[in-house]
Amino acid sequence: MLFLVFQLGADRYAFNTAQVAEVLPLVGITPIPQAPAGVAGVFNHHGAPVPVIDLSELTIGRPAERRLNTRIVLVHYADRQGVLRLLGLIAERASEVIRHEPGDFVPSGVVNGRTSCVGPVVTDARGLIQWIDVGTLLTPAVRDVLFDPPDGVADESGVSREEGVQH
Repeated sequence: MLFLVFQLGADRYAFNTAQVAEVLPLVGITPIPQAPAGVAGVFNHHGAPVPVIDLSELTIGRPAERRLNTRIVLVHYADRQGVLRLLGLIAERASEVIRHEPGDFVPSGVVNGRTSCVGPVVTDARGLIQWIDVGTLLTPAVRDVLFDPPDGVADESGVSREEGVQH
């Protein structure tokens, strides 16, 4: 199985590449006023707006450093109804891919309910790599802000939550 490695601060993390749609350069992102912490904004991807999360801000409380190898990792993320949507994740030093079997990762021995997205770890010559599960990255409140249209507003399918009818 392939994993995309990136950094949060000085520590290394990895996503299963099966969850990754595309890795893009850090492009212009339009901020969303009064968005929850970690929500960087949205950007235009082939004519469609895609929400973007700054992983550093979300997890360690500071914005990602703008470097040549800071990327937007487009991932497949399931909304509340289980529909896969594109979600952009700003990730520092996202330029390495490694191969490991899922069984190579072992529990870290630390349980923290505030970071339930961080799973088991694997060790290489440079230290630990923590596996992050994209599906559990966002809290339900943040997920719903990004993917759940307000009452009376039709989503991409043309269905209004308030009316329950297609437009």
